[in-house]
Amino acid sequence: MGGKQGLAAYRRKRRFDRTQEPRGEGAPAGEEPCFVVQIHDASTLHFDFRLEVDGVLKSWSVPKGPSADPHDKRLALPTEDHPLEYREFEGVIAAGEYGAGTVIVWDRGTYRPLPPKGKRRPATFGEALEHGHAAFWLDGGKLHGGYALTRFRTGEEPGERESWLLVKENDTRASGHGTPDPVRARSVLSGRTLKQVAAEDGPGE
Repeated sequence: MGGKQGLAAYRRKRRFDRTQEPRGEGAPAGEEPCFVVQIHDASTLHFDFRLEVDGVLKSWSVPKGPSADPHDKRLALPTEDHPLEYREFEGVIAAGEYGAGTVIVWDRGTYRPLPPKGKRRPATFGEALEHGHAAFWLDGGKLHGGYALTRFRTGEEPGERESWLLVKENDTRASGHGTPDPVRARSVLSGRTLKQVAAEDGPGE
């Protein structure tokens, strides 16, 4: 579900008088759909992987982060849709708020869907995600080439959480390099580390 209805869960979880996160007022889409990868030092340090689909950023929490190595199968846990404005968000979410902690934009760029394999071809990229498998090509500052998201657990069983795998395709942009140390990684927007953003953007003494 895209658009304003798709942001209902996002808005319920946040108090916008206490967080600098964007409410989401309908940022214009670009000529090509965008993606963004943020590093989020919250209760657990993780990467957030987001793809623009139907006017929102479909989002997954990726604990170990995307990898350029096709042998790495990265767990990806769906989170609520985020507004397109979130692709620019970098800063500190105040203590006591949902997702409290520091966020940097580790990578961003555009993507294009890759042709689905097999006989059944979903009409849209959003439909491919609904069916549990979508392949795409990333053109970012750090991430390049084909990737795929595949659902392996639906979350329909009691106590079960919906779970996906994010895997690099074995193409010319694949390498043996995994994901960089998130503590030392730098923002593609500001060149800052998590520690620097926390020091500069966090609450004063």
